[in-house]
Amino acid sequence: MTGPEATPSFRLAYVPGVTPTKWVRIWNERLPGIPLTLVQVPAAEAQGLLRAGEADAGFLRLPVDGADLSAIPLYTETTVVVIPKDHLIAAVDEVSVAELADEIVLHPLDDSLSWERLPGRPAAERPATTADAVELVAAGIGVLVVPQSLARLHHRKDLTYRTLTDAPESRIALSWPQEKTTDRVEDFIGIVRGRTVNSSRGRAGAAPASPEKAKAKAKDKPKRASGTGAGKGSRGGAGGVSGSGGAKGARSSKGARGATAKRGKPRRRP
Repeated sequence: MTGPEATPSFRLAYVPGVTPTKWVRIWNERLPGIPLTLVQVPAAEAQGLLRAGEADAGFLRLPVDGADLSAIPLYTETTVVVIPKDHLIAAVDEVSVAELADEIVLHPLDDSLSWERLPGRPAAERPATTADAVELVAAGIGVLVVPQSLARLHHRKDLTYRTLTDAPESRIALSWPQEKTTDRVEDFIGIVRGRTVNSSRGRAGAAPASPEKAKAKAKDKPKRASGTGAGKGSRGGAGGVSGSGGAKGARSSKGARGATAKRGKPRRRP
């Protein structure tokens, strides 16, 4: 599965709404000699970008089409409805899909949610992008349903959002071409999974422990007695036996020595 790197850097793609900052920071700490290049890509183009070899791995939205891309699901996003701040929905913490029945719900062409049936009433035209739809919400044309990360990404002072219950959810995954699972990809998988730098589940080909470390580990390992009798005797001699059992053992031992002495002494006849 592993192989030589095609480029001196690691190219990481990510779709709008994903914030890879934490993982990039850890990468730079662990692999300072290998630059990580970020590639922002529209959600609809992320899989094609990976297949074309324009990125080594990427954060994208599930589902992944085809078996040629591996994917590790990471988290599921909350779905929200974006509304003007003076909208009636802003007075509550959450709403259901049914409560949007009388609303014009904008459905952009780059919608990241999979609907069996679109909520609310459709707009006259579909906005080209989520950013365009947000502008229409601000203009009072309708409301918009998106993953929470996109609502934060396109935040405006005159807009807010509320949780939408019983709605489709978007799942984020780390994906990469299955046939290009390089050492660098394995390194990044380990970072995303939260493995430590010394984890035995790190990428393949991890260096074995040095002979000096192996000797030190063997030296620190507690020694065991060579024989069962010796082990018991050492604990008894050190005062390890206590209580009535120890006293009884001492008396039995003393009695045994006395009995031996009596048997060994000849008796005189009168």
